Amino acid sequence: MEQPKGWTWQDRAEGSIRRGTALDPSTEPVDGIRAFPTAYLPERLLVTRALGDEEAYDQEVRTLRDAADTFGWQLEEERGARRIGDGELVPGVAGFQRLLLTTPVEPVGGEAPFSPDAWRVLQRARRMSHSPMPRTSLDHVLSIDPVGLNPFTRTNPFTRTNPFTRTNPVRGEGAAGSDDYLEPGRGARQPVTWLGPAPVRAPAPKRGRRPVVAVLDTGCGEHAWLPDDIVTRHFDLDGVPVGLTDDADPERYPDLYGQLDGAIDAVAGHGTFIAGLVRQAAPDADILSIRVAGALGVVDESTLLDTLAQVVTLLIRHREDPTTGFPIDVLNLSLSYYHETPVDKMFSLTLHQLLAKARELGCVVVCSAGNDAIDRPSFPASLWPWPDSDNGIPHDDGTPLVSVGALNPSAQSVALFSNVGPWVQTYAPGAAVVSTSPAFVGGSQAATRADVDGLRRETIDPDDYRGGFAIWSGTSFAAPYVAGRIAAQLGTVPVGGVAPKAAKKAVAAVLKSLPTPVDPT
Repeated sequence: MEQPKGWTWQDRAEGSIRRGTALDPSTEPVDGIRAFPTAYLPERLLVTRALGDEEAYDQEVRTLRDAADTFGWQLEEERGARRIGDGELVPGVAGFQRLLLTTPVEPVGGEAPFSPDAWRVLQRARRMSHSPMPRTSLDHVLSIDPVGLNPFTRTNPFTRTNPFTRTNPVRGEGAAGSDDYLEPGRGARQPVTWLGPAPVRAPAPKRGRRPVVAVLDTGCGEHAWLPDDIVTRHFDLDGVPVGLTDDADPERYPDLYGQLDGAIDAVAGHGTFIAGLVRQAAPDADILSIRVAGALGVVDESTLLDTLAQVVTLLIRHREDPTTGFPIDVLNLSLSYYHETPVDKMFSLTLHQLLAKARELGCVVVCSAGNDAIDRPSFPASLWPWPDSDNGIPHDDGTPLVSVGALNPSAQSVALFSNVGPWVQTYAPGAAVVSTSPAFVGGSQAATRADVDGLRRETIDPDDYRGGFAIWSGTSFAAPYVAGRIAAQLGTVPVGGVAPKAAKKAVAAVLKSLPTPVDPT
C-alpha cells in the first residue's frame, strides 16, 4: 500500500505508539480534589500566562518546580516548539506556557528517579501550596473517533494486551449493546454506492459571500464533491502553516501505522467524510479544512490550543478588515477528551476562552458529544453553562456552543453509543450515515469470487472505497450535519461576518427543526 516518500519502519513504529498515559486518581490524593481517569502527557504541564499576571505565573511555576524537585525531576519552560505562551493568545484570551518534566542527567544520590509524571507533580504542588493551582493544567490527549475507536475510554487506555479477545473475533450475530455498531452492515465503516446527484451549488452571491464552515480534523482528501474551489486545505498565519502539514496525511495514505496487513487506519478518511456531510447539508457553503490529527486520531491539547489560537486570530483579523484573515461562520470540532476534574472550576479555561472569543465574533461552535455511551461530560462539548452545572462558565452574549449527540437512522431514538446528559444540547443523524471517502483500497478481500464468461464476479470488498462513498457511525458525524445545517440557515452572509444575534437566530431555527427522540415514557 502506498506510503509517503521516504517512509521507513522507524516512522511506522514510532507512529504506532499511542500518545499519553492513563491517570490513576488514587495517585497523590489531595483532600477536596476528586479526580477521574483521563489520558494525558506525563512529561508536560500547561500554565496559564496572561499579560499583567507575571507575578502570579512566576509563583505558580516556582511551586511546581519545588514539587518536581521532591521527586528528583526537573521542570523547565519548553523551548524550540512553536508556542503561543508569551502573553495573550488573542486579545482577551490568556496564553499558556508548556513546562517540560525531565530526569537529571546525573542521577540524584546515585539512584535514577522513575519516569516523570505531571499529575503527581500537580497534586504535590497543590498539597505543598494549599492551593488548587488554578493556572496549571495537564496536557490532555484528545481523540478524533468514530464509534468504537477511542482508546481512552477506560482507566487503562490500552484496554487489552491481546486484541483478539474472543474465540471468534467477528462475533457473528451475537453482538449486543453499543458493540452492535462496530460490525460492518450495522454501523461500522463500509463501502456504499451513491446513486443520487451531487449536491447542487448555487452561483456565488452578488452581494455578501458564502458561509464558511471550518473543520478541525484529519484534513480532507481528494473527492469530486470536494474540489479546491469549495475546500481550502492549506493556508498560513504570518507565514506559519495552520495545522499539520507533514507527509503522514491520513487522507492520502490509508495505512500509515500498525501491522503490514493492509488494514486501513482507524480514522483515515475521517475528515473527508465530515467534509462530505457539510457539503450535503450546506451545498453553498465553503469549507476550511485544518488537519490537527494523524491516522491514530489523537491530538495533544496544547497543539489544539495552538491551532485554535491561529484560527481565532484569522477570524479576528477578518472581522476587523475583510480583506485580511479568513472568514469563519461555523466551527466544527468532532473531537473530545474527559477532564479529570470537569465540574469543580479547577480546569484550565484557555480552551473555553478561545471558543468564547470565536463565539463573541459571531462564529457558531459545534462539538460532538463522544461515543462512549456514558453521561460523563466531555470537553469541549460541555464547555457551556449547562443546566445545574458547576463548571464556573458564565452565560455570555456570544453565539451558542452546540453539543451534539447521535440519532439512529429512524430518528426516533438516540444511538446506543452516543454520550448523553444535560450537557448535550441536541441530537442529529449519526448512525450509519453516508458520505464521501477518499479512494482507499485496503488489504481485506471480497469473501467470495466466481468468474463467469470473462466477468470478474465477487461479493462486496469490505475496504475498497474506490466508489468514493462510505457508511460510518459516530457523534463525529452528527456534529458536522448540524454545522452544515446552521451554515445553510445563515445563507448569504455579510462580507465582514455574521452578527451574534443573527447567528443565534439561525441556530435556534436549526435546533427546532431537528428530530426529537421519542420519550420512552
